[in-house]
Amino acid sequence: MSSTESAGALAGLKVIDLSRVLGGPYCAQMLADHGAHVIKVEPPQGDETRGWGPPFDADGISAYFAGINRNKRKIALDLAKPQGRAVLLKLLEGADVLIENFKTGTMEKWGLGYAETLSQKFPALIHARVTGFGADGPMGGYPGYDAMVQAWAGLVSVNGAPDSGPVRIGVPLVDLATGMNACMGILMALYDRQRSGKGQFVDATLYDSAVALHQPHAPNYFMGGLKPKLFGNSHGNLAPYANFPTKGRNIVIGAGNDAQFRKLTQLLGKPELADDPRFKTNKERIANKPALEAELRALTAERDGEAFATELMENGVPSGAVFEVPDVMEHPHTKHRDMVWSKDGYRNVGNPVKLSRTPPAVRTKPKTFGHDTRDVLKEHGFSDSDIEGLIKDGIALVEIKKA
Repeated sequence: MSSTESAGALAGLKVIDLSRVLGGPYCAQMLADHGAHVIKVEPPQGDETRGWGPPFDADGISAYFAGINRNKRKIALDLAKPQGRAVLLKLLEGADVLIENFKTGTMEKWGLGYAETLSQKFPALIHARVTGFGADGPMGGYPGYDAMVQAWAGLVSVNGAPDSGPVRIGVPLVDLATGMNACMGILMALYDRQRSGKGQFVDATLYDSAVALHQPHAPNYFMGGLKPKLFGNSHGNLAPYANFPTKGRNIVIGAGNDAQFRKLTQLLGKPELADDPRFKTNKERIANKPALEAELRALTAERDGEAFATELMENGVPSGAVFEVPDVMEHPHTKHRDMVWSKDGYRNVGNPVKLSRTPPAVRTKPKTFGHDTRDVLKEHGFSDSDIEGLIKDGIALVEIKKA
């Protein structure tokens, strides 16, 4: 990180984060990294991901929780109790954004629905809700976890190889995409508020986010009625675009046009492949993909994967050595791009959104449960005796409530 730390593009923005697990917290962390003042409000039992380990750090914080909850102040309230909801309403005074991912209908049951209550009390508030499937429709109200939505939305069906069958994508892509979409929606609503002076409701669902990821499968279906096949490490619309063996790491090669393919054949020492009638254009290469990939596998087998992938890139042919996570996190380009952040013993991936004048930063590492409960309540007008009373009555918490 740079030694000159910016306050961030969103400095002065107050966000109340009621969300748990991944999509909502990731959205809030994106805002916090860019300077928003985020107050994370956990339930008495804590965010579930506090227990999703090992590993855990010296303070007992799981790596999973730490990955999506930096730069936030941490308090805890029992919102199932009317007194807890009264405290929340106090926190919302002067807030710009509320993020939550409760089961559909929960906020309304508590008398905190956007249309009926929050938009009336706080007309400038942006209320962002992250859910699995939304509030209505045939699947409205269903619970949503990443893997299940990957299945319902067709992502599992297009991932994998013929011999493996459909396979879940190995990162929680849907949760992360939904967090990003919620973040974009919040920023759009804030921009509109500058003109209108009014807040609005932001509806981000895992299902919508997953469906929106179907490029090029959805256009292929709409235009040609094509049902995607399992291609494994290759591609249905482009060849070569696949994973090839070497004597070291496997490499991915993607020649996106005829010129790149010709350069590839030259670097492989067999330029005549570019003039083979079976491989002259992408259309022919797709039609003869098994033969093409067999030719290329034979030529890459004795190469050093990482060195050859770099040589291809230097000559304008897209390629990538198949790195593992430790390789990536310790790679000099990852560090050059400021994608590893460290502070006070905390180390994790950085924020991918770079701004030249107001860059993101890690200001505080993830905190223990209820770390800021007393301070935040005091800043919102509660006296010391009020705060101790709330803690004694289990309305506000500084320690996780045991089940």
